Amino acid sequence: MPHRPARREELSGLPVDVAPRLLGGLLETSLPDGDVAVRITEVEAYHGRGSGEVADPGSHARMGPTARNATMWGEAGHLYVYLSHGIHSCVNVVCGPVGRGDGILLRAGEIVRGADVARRRREAKGVARTDRDLARGPGRLGDAVGLRHALHDGIDAITGEPLAGAVARLHLLDEPLMDVATGPRVGVAGIAGTSAYPWRFWIPGDPTVSPFRPGRGAL
Repeated sequence: MPHRPARREELSGLPVDVAPRLLGGLLETSLPDGDVAVRITEVEAYHGRGSGEVADPGSHARMGPTARNATMWGEAGHLYVYLSHGIHSCVNVVCGPVGRGDGILLRAGEIVRGADVARRRREAKGVARTDRDLARGPGRLGDAVGLRHALHDGIDAITGEPLAGAVARLHLLDEPLMDVATGPRVGVAGIAGTSAYPWRFWIPGDPTVSPFRPGRGAL
């Protein structure tokens, strides 16, 4: 299906509205050790402070700007790359207006170019995966595309301006996918990980979509 470069204004809405639009899109990265393109198959929306009609207790931005989440409060189209459990670099697309802290986590995808590069990056951590699993989950996706916290946090995926030796570009489908599944977010604690927040979106039946697991205290 045809793609085109994403425009900043397309990412300016609420995360729950923008997130499904990313499905089927491509994140392309270029680093000294190689180039990779991942087709996005699963995402999660996270609202910033004051976004929408319902506060999001699962968002990194819920308590306001911090050194960790500073990128979230900036311009849409930049990538918020944060460290999860002190190990995994996870990639988020900043959306919404400046100063609101909105973001969309890239949970999973299919490596459509540079699978050999993605595999080397995974094997460097002592983990070899099938092609299906190379970017199946946010930590694996971060490994596969080669973006690292805090080295590449804030990289601009709209202009493709280099940062710390990396270039990232986001492309969207010309026509949004019509068949999109939605449900609770994965591994999010408390009510933010329940059906009260059906802010996880994925391509139904795609084998690269990660399995669901509830977070602590999510009923």
